[in-house]
Amino acid sequence: MEIRQVLEQFGLNGRKADVYLAALELGSASVIDISKKASVKRTTCYDILQDLMRDGLISETVRGKKRLFVGEEPEKIQRQLKHKVRLFSEILPQLQSIHNVRGSKPKIRFYEGKEGLKEVYEDTLKHGGEIIGVGSYDIVNVLGKEWMDDYLRRRVKAGIYARGMAPGNESMMRDFISKDQEQRRSTKVIDPEKYPFSIEINVYGHNRVALMSAKEEVGLIIEGAEIHNTMKLIFQLIWDLLPEIKVK
Repeated sequence: MEIRQVLEQFGLNGRKADVYLAALELGSASVIDISKKASVKRTTCYDILQDLMRDGLISETVRGKKRLFVGEEPEKIQRQLKHKVRLFSEILPQLQSIHNVRGSKPKIRFYEGKEGLKEVYEDTLKHGGEIIGVGSYDIVNVLGKEWMDDYLRRRVKAGIYARGMAPGNESMMRDFISKDQEQRRSTKVIDPEKYPFSIEINVYGHNRVALMSAKEEVGLIIEGAEIHNTMKLIFQLIWDLLPEIKVK
């Protein structure tokens, strides 16, 4: 590989390499001499020399009334490169940490049995904000009304608001919806004949999605911002399409 090509790899692009090599070969020379040697216009050569001086690769001296420019020793480029490598090595762990955060896969935790389902519910109370999702009466039957009522009281006390879609008909749901305000929630009804949801889905925190199956007594908590945000959008899309039920 030619010298000029190697210098270009290290940032001396285009005419910079020509001007540096000309100054290096001439030892100390005027702008006119360097521009002729590098085959570069004088005004362009002067601008490039100023850039090379800022890079520490050219120094300026005065001899009588003449301003002369001197190409710094090639070892200086090597020292600068070593310095840059050392600086990059110092920040490399931080860059890797940033990359790992962006590229990390979602974490999935698996829970079994009634106690496992309770742990999934407990996690929804640890992150504040709003809980949105699709409810399942089967979960209430498995965990018991007493436990679910206690969970509800603790959610309300923690100031966590809930927006949920639940299967049922309007007449059956009116009593449930009538308690929405005191229980800090909004409820919309899904037709169970058309959409027989059999699992409960909760989207909460800034990156969590919980899925629970009463029939199989298993639960999952997925930690992943992209999945969380997509599920949130899907919920909002369905929510916007469902009508409000007015309680008289």
